[in-house]
Amino acid sequence: MPTTPYDAIIVGSGITGGWAAKELTEKGLNTLVLEAGRTIVPERDYVEHVPIWELKYRDWDNRVERERTQHIQRECYYACDEYSHQFFVSDADNPYSSAPGKHFSWIRGRQVGGKSITWGRQSYRWSDLDFEANLKEGIGADWPVRYADLAPWYDYVEEFAGISGQAEGLPQLPDGKFLPPMEMTCVEMDLRDALAKHFEDRIMTIGRSAVLTRVHKGRAACHYCGVCHRGCITQSYFSSLNSTLPAAQKTGRLTIRPYSVVHSLNFDPQTRRVSSVRVIDAQSKNALEFKGRIFFICGSTLESTRILLNSATPEFPNGLANSSGELGHNLMDHHMGSGASGEMPGHEDKMPFGNRPNGIYIPRFRNVKTKHRDFLRGYGYQGGGSREGWTRGMHMSGLGAEFKNSLKMPGPWHVSIGGFGECLPNHNNYVEVDKEKLDAWGIPTLKIHCDWSDNERAMSKDIASQAAEMLAAAGAKSIDVRQKITPPGLAIHEMGTARMGRDPKTSVLNEHNQAHEAKNLFLTDGACMASSSCVNPSLTYMALTARACDFAVSEIKKNNL
Repeated sequence: MPTTPYDAIIVGSGITGGWAAKELTEKGLNTLVLEAGRTIVPERDYVEHVPIWELKYRDWDNRVERERTQHIQRECYYACDEYSHQFFVSDADNPYSSAPGKHFSWIRGRQVGGKSITWGRQSYRWSDLDFEANLKEGIGADWPVRYADLAPWYDYVEEFAGISGQAEGLPQLPDGKFLPPMEMTCVEMDLRDALAKHFEDRIMTIGRSAVLTRVHKGRAACHYCGVCHRGCITQSYFSSLNSTLPAAQKTGRLTIRPYSVVHSLNFDPQTRRVSSVRVIDAQSKNALEFKGRIFFICGSTLESTRILLNSATPEFPNGLANSSGELGHNLMDHHMGSGASGEMPGHEDKMPFGNRPNGIYIPRFRNVKTKHRDFLRGYGYQGGGSREGWTRGMHMSGLGAEFKNSLKMPGPWHVSIGGFGECLPNHNNYVEVDKEKLDAWGIPTLKIHCDWSDNERAMSKDIASQAAEMLAAAGAKSIDVRQKITPPGLAIHEMGTARMGRDPKTSVLNEHNQAHEAKNLFLTDGACMASSSCVNPSLTYMALTARACDFAVSEIKKNNL
């Protein structure tokens, strides 16, 4: 039987679900958060300070087991390993399929906190260069918001989350409310100075990161252990688990229900509202139902869209609130893989201190003031410079005292930069429900059709050539140029499939992340995005979520919801 209604029901407890929980409870709503995975107890589950010799496989992992249960998740190049594989889903229990010849790497985390436990924490504001591009170029749907609409909400979420960074005064990368920036290494400073000297259109700055450089709202400053994807017992990096969810819990109006796999939503055609959510208990596999007044779907881009596709009705046979036919379409991710690395001479008397959990950033310079002939939009670089220490021996052959002694002396300095490029919205990049392929809870899964266009491939070539040119200008030696493009999904910035827009005929959501055809339904995760920019999207998700919550509560007070 349905339970007593909640004022608000949120699906997902990651970055956007956590923000929705904080905002709605603090504004007086009794709120239920449905999380598909387990509860995380940091003292038990975080492993950032566990030494490698305490691991059974010394961080080489049980490769047979990992291939059996997480053959997709292990493609997450920086995080799904013996230390932290438990923060990623089982591919055996959570299957999906890709169209032939179009592999999509869908990286997922199911636990209280979601992927905010393992995210890269890079936090950048979008600009009107991003929000106006679709309209100016006649591609996709025009964003129904501009930077001025989001600027106060960027301020709001930055001041709570704590973003360290350096103001640079760039119109294409607006400055924020920053904590003190982290320091660059000596070779990074060399690269920064070389760019300023040789290139009028580009600069280098320290990454803007949701990692604290001083005590902030009761959370400790980072101590530079550097393995954030294994957890953060000091709460120095931002996650919903250590920030927004505790704030929501303090109100006394939050209920978190783990092991709650959302199947679909029930839509009442008389009231034109979502009435309840259907849930499968992950442990017992019993079917449950929860009623609510408003619903925020924050399950991550493709999971949220999957829920709406599985909520089809006679009126909406192709997915709830989908008269536009755009639900599931315009899937995007950032393309990466191209870049360059090289050896930096000098500075033999210097060593880096600690393991800085952040890199450098070279903001977009293509198609900012002048048009590039080969592609639209642009890209930015992330990377860093460091000096080899004794751990380089892990990848070298050698035995005995002579080999060990050779590792006592530090190796040379290196610098590496890699591009993250914008992906254009494309109706032919889409997902659909596969009713023949079910997950472990009997829910139809997704089939993903996604590939890079000629625009992304041309941009990827430019990323490689410009990276090499910049390193050469900085005096790098033995430059290794990488010109490749990884499969969609691997940037873990999947976006689109339920886009915002001005016209209900061409979009799923309005300017407040509210479904055009179900006024008490909101989507504020990556599914809502109408374009992808080239900068990391999570800060924009946070701002959109806080803004949507403010609107929803104001509508409740007006009795419009």
